[in-house]
Amino acid sequence: HIEAICHALEGIFSRQVKKKDNCLYLSGLESLCVSDESNFINIGERTNVAGSRMFARLIKEKKYDEAVKIAQNQINNGATIIDINMDEAMIDSQEAMVHFLHLLASEPDIARVPIMIDSSDFSVIESGLKCLQGKGIVNSISLKEGEEKFIEQALTVKRYGAAVVIMAFDERGQAETVDRKVDICRRSHDILVNQVGYEPENIIFDPNIFAVATGIKEHNRYAIDFIEAVRTIKEEFPHCSISGGISNVSFSFRGNNTVREAIHSVFLYHAVNVGLNMGIVNAGQLAIYEEIDEKLKNAVENVVMNTSDTAADELLEIAENVRDSGKKKRVDDEWRKSELSERIKHALLKGITDYLSEDVNEALDTFSHPVDIIEGPLMDGMNAVGDLFGEGKMFLPQVVKSARVMKEAVAILTPEIEKANREGGGDREHRQIKVVLATVKGDVHDIGKNILGIVLKCNNCKIVDLGTMVPSAKILEATREENADVIGLSGLITPSLKEMVRIASEMSKENFSVPLLIGGATTSEIHTAVKIAPNYNGATVYVPDASRSIAIINNLLNSEKSTDFKLKIKQHYNDLKTKHDEKHKKIKLFSLADAEKKSVKTNWKQDKVPVPSFLGTRKFTDFSVNEIIKYINWKMFLRAWEISPAAENLKNISATEQINTLLKDAKNLLDYAIKNDFIDINAVVSFFRAASKGNDIVVFSDMQSDEIKGRFHFLRQQQEKSNLSVPCYCLSDYIAPLSSGIVDYIGGFALTAELSEKSFSADSAKYDSDYGKIMIKLVSDRLAEGFAEYLHLRVRRKLWGYAPGEEISDKEILRAAYRGIRPAIGYPSYPDHSEKQILWDLMNVEKNTGITLTENYMMMPSSSVCGLYFSHPKSKYFSLGKLSDEQISDYAKRKGLSVEDARKFL
Repeated sequence: HIEAICHALEGIFSRQVKKKDNCLYLSGLESLCVSDESNFINIGERTNVAGSRMFARLIKEKKYDEAVKIAQNQINNGATIIDINMDEAMIDSQEAMVHFLHLLASEPDIARVPIMIDSSDFSVIESGLKCLQGKGIVNSISLKEGEEKFIEQALTVKRYGAAVVIMAFDERGQAETVDRKVDICRRSHDILVNQVGYEPENIIFDPNIFAVATGIKEHNRYAIDFIEAVRTIKEEFPHCSISGGISNVSFSFRGNNTVREAIHSVFLYHAVNVGLNMGIVNAGQLAIYEEIDEKLKNAVENVVMNTSDTAADELLEIAENVRDSGKKKRVDDEWRKSELSERIKHALLKGITDYLSEDVNEALDTFSHPVDIIEGPLMDGMNAVGDLFGEGKMFLPQVVKSARVMKEAVAILTPEIEKANREGGGDREHRQIKVVLATVKGDVHDIGKNILGIVLKCNNCKIVDLGTMVPSAKILEATREENADVIGLSGLITPSLKEMVRIASEMSKENFSVPLLIGGATTSEIHTAVKIAPNYNGATVYVPDASRSIAIINNLLNSEKSTDFKLKIKQHYNDLKTKHDEKHKKIKLFSLADAEKKSVKTNWKQDKVPVPSFLGTRKFTDFSVNEIIKYINWKMFLRAWEISPAAENLKNISATEQINTLLKDAKNLLDYAIKNDFIDINAVVSFFRAASKGNDIVVFSDMQSDEIKGRFHFLRQQQEKSNLSVPCYCLSDYIAPLSSGIVDYIGGFALTAELSEKSFSADSAKYDSDYGKIMIKLVSDRLAEGFAEYLHLRVRRKLWGYAPGEEISDKEILRAAYRGIRPAIGYPSYPDHSEKQILWDLMNVEKNTGITLTENYMMMPSSSVCGLYFSHPKSKYFSLGKLSDEQISDYAKRKGLSVEDARKFL
């Protein structure tokens, strides 16, 4: 029956029908997703009688077929929503709205985008809502007639399933200041969510864009006030969207399109970076921020950001010299005088197809093979587009236009490629680079690897992802079978570094020559240079983040650049290794005996040791996820997405759009997971009577018995310090020595907080994508770390209770500004992951939580945390630094290991 239905639908609509997740989709009619992977939703304004004289004239003259073409042009130019407004004294607005919407419904390329019904007459809005297929948007309602009317209209809009734009307008009038804009939006949000039952995702705020540079001093702050209001509203209501009529900001320069486009671009650059994710603007007339004349851009920046009282006058003076008449045309044509590659790049950046055939044909006479044109100037242009888009200096509509130019250019070149291959007797095509990616044996963390895979896919690479815990034989076998160009290894834990060294050695033994890329949280350039590269005859390169991967791969594989690039990398790594070896020769270490003499000093008889509320092990499952969320460190979440620390301050007006999108998506995901009960969360906590014995801590069976139930093994700092009074720290210093006769205690914990990927993919196709899967894993990791923070709070204040009156803010908690520490096993002060097995045996972790350990002591699920609790008031986190062979031998002896195994775990 499904086949018959698909066949019938294809006959009716002349479109391919696809089946996915028990739904049928007409190709070309996919929905617009506002929240995912777009930095700005462009709302086309030319189907608004107030925004286009031509459109108004056509509607008045009832030339609806021509008016429909304007809607089509808006979509072609990058609009992803169309704003339709028929409010004009000489037009029957209701009749015109209904008739025009019926026409759009029969145009598949137009009907696939959402429609925004725009009218100040609510009866026109309701008539329009009755005509819409799919989800519509109403622009707009407000509190200007009071709450009763507002609620009545909102209920009507909700009944039709539409999203709604809320103007920052109340009984007192339009909001002009930041405080008024925010207050009205806050009040509207509370009414819509709490009284009407709106989902926040269906609310779009319009905080009012007013014209700047009008000559009236009071208007000078209009742009910056809007931007500041957007930032505050977005922080307070992250699930809502924010929009505005962009052309309003430049109204005082009407008639001068060059200046107006510059104002729109600069204004959008700043507003989008703080949370503006929609806007009504002519999609075909957006200047590229990076390419605005420098003098004009600086003058516009001063006006938009209100940097001086004379900014408007200075812009006005410049505007007189850049009027559109004649001069703009000459400026526009100037790029045609550039050399061929620059012209092609400019056409891609600007989305210009007018000269494409001419330039491509000229390129065919210049380049030896048509593929060289794709891999040369066309790819250079698209790389420039990608860079500008990533920096927030190009918007989605412009990128759409650039992609269209690229597609048309490839379409022109395809028959030429086939012809050249026939005549030349070869079979050359634009070949995809093939990359084998794997998280090495013993390691389960793959988020960074998955992000890298997505970046490489976007750059025309074919990815062979072998997953996690992949043995070296499987990696090498896949490389041979796939005839791969590059191998990428990822790892998080210390043993992974050793495994990477082993794989590099195996590659040399088996005469591999493909480049080896190294990445992951514990990897580094210095480790790659010192430990991995010397073991492989081919090129070995450390990749610090995914954004740099494609440039590295291109340099490694480019026939003209690769030899020089590999030589430079090899020389650089040799220099790093030499410097590292020399530096380590200079590091002076205390003997182990002398380091132990410099332990942390405590008067154990004077200091009272706090007693836990229970001894032994307890399982906990009664946690509120909403409480835990407060302790999520979102900075670390952004760092996992490779957002630079400089961009992390959300109150900074230059904060990137990527931050806003990622945080919004993450919080939406959490809300969705909580609502659908997709989170598995539990923990086990133990408290034991304990004592230090040298650099170890022994744990006793109970208060009365001296039977040792378990032993934790620690290491001590040995590097000589310029300040001789600073101790050589060891975690055992924070527990009373056995010889002191003092009864002391240590705590242990293991927890997991996992968002179930299976539940998500079964429930919603939205999260069954590369982006969705990575987001689920990263949010799970952050939730687990937030859970660890929250659980530690409960330990301090109640379960151990050594800080019952603790009064510190949530921010101070995230900075660990409290008494006591919880060192995680495998981290700088306690680096040996194999110590987890001791904790597992003491606390019966697997039975109590379901968390298992791999052969290299990684926790499964990976969004798990474990460690120890210390209550000592002097306890602090530290890194061990370099250790002597003497201490490593002592450590191996204490643990009953060979020195070689001890080195592997360290």
